[in-house]
Amino acid sequence: MKNYYRIVVTAGIVYALMVLAVALITGWSTKKDPERIENVLKLNDLAGAAAECNGDYESLAGRAPGVDFAVLDMTGNILYSSVAEDGYPENLSVSAAIKSGLPYEYIIEGNQLRGCVIILDDGLGGIRRMRIIMIAALSCMGVVLLLGALFFGLYVRRNIYDPFQDMKNLAGQIADGKLDKPLKMDRNNLFGAFSESLDIMREELSASREREVALRRREKELVASLSHDLKTPITGIKLTCEVVKARAEIEHDISPDLEEKVDNIYKKADQIDVLVRDLFQVTMEDLGEFKVNCEDVSSDSLSEIIKKYDDRGLVSQGEIPGVLIRADLKCMSQVIGNIISNSYKYAGTDIEVSCRLVDEYLEMKLKDHGPGVPADELALITNKFYRGKQWAESKEEGSGLGLYIAKRLMEKMDGELLPESLGDGFCITLLIPLS
Repeated sequence: MKNYYRIVVTAGIVYALMVLAVALITGWSTKKDPERIENVLKLNDLAGAAAECNGDYESLAGRAPGVDFAVLDMTGNILYSSVAEDGYPENLSVSAAIKSGLPYEYIIEGNQLRGCVIILDDGLGGIRRMRIIMIAALSCMGVVLLLGALFFGLYVRRNIYDPFQDMKNLAGQIADGKLDKPLKMDRNNLFGAFSESLDIMREELSASREREVALRRREKELVASLSHDLKTPITGIKLTCEVVKARAEIEHDISPDLEEKVDNIYKKADQIDVLVRDLFQVTMEDLGEFKVNCEDVSSDSLSEIIKKYDDRGLVSQGEIPGVLIRADLKCMSQVIGNIISNSYKYAGTDIEVSCRLVDEYLEMKLKDHGPGVPADELALITNKFYRGKQWAESKEEGSGLGLYIAKRLMEKMDGELLPESLGDGFCITLLIPLS
């Protein structure tokens, strides 16, 4: 619509210039009219005759037939007029003739001014009136056309353009997933049926989204419930394996083959336990129930956590500065446990743990000497369900949730987890906030 109004204004300006050009051309043509030039010649002849008639101005009537004129002395008195008194302008004078555009010429006898001759009608009065009427008519027509175009633009804007823009904006909002704002309806809307159908579609999509959100939440709640319920039987399986193995060792009646099978059952149960735990926590995070409770604890607790998960004895710890850290020990235990478990699974080498103070954090580095992670995958390994290409194609089991959960836990504790692939291994850096 902005372009429309620009066009209307431009057309109005062009039309006004055309009217001005017509006024100038017609005004110039009246000045060059042949009849006007002929009257000027007759005026010169009358002025010359008036100078020679010795006051007998009535004898001038035959010198300019068809031309009305008046003779005035230098004081403005009318000495002679070819028309009756009511046929010439009131207060006729040279200045009045100049204002009215009437031709005049001074009467010169010898070297003295005796008066002047004024032609009362130069024959262009009708043309001038027609010119004025024509210019006025063109101007009025231009104003009417301009107002008509503006009112038409307002009508189009209100009844076509604005409703169409509303529908366009609604379509954009629907595309962006914003389904709460209804479409404004207008009684004069020419797109009434279409607008109503579009708004009904918005309402249906909004209701469908609500149903989808509710269904997803129920699914996640079901997964969380099942994950939680699976912990009990898995724990029972692990305890049973431990009891069977312990009893067999006491009675010394277990065969190597049976012992291997019991260990395998325990190992698989432990893998399922880790997977169920990770799945439960991810589901709780999606439900908005994934919370941490940070408190001030001693950094010595980190050493105890490392020992707890170092069941293969591959971890070598450096000195940990004695400070208070702000953390949830349960979550921190899971973070460190996930990192050590990943290193056992994918590297199988010694793990070096070093700590130092950096600004307002306790920096803990856990470094192994495995193959590491390709540079193009380094930023992806903490994504949900992501496994490196070389491990996704291998027989190593995994869900791709360990490092994701560890990173999310560190963020919730106002810390940070930074993966780094070195030339001789892989390193995870934990930034643990100080109290």
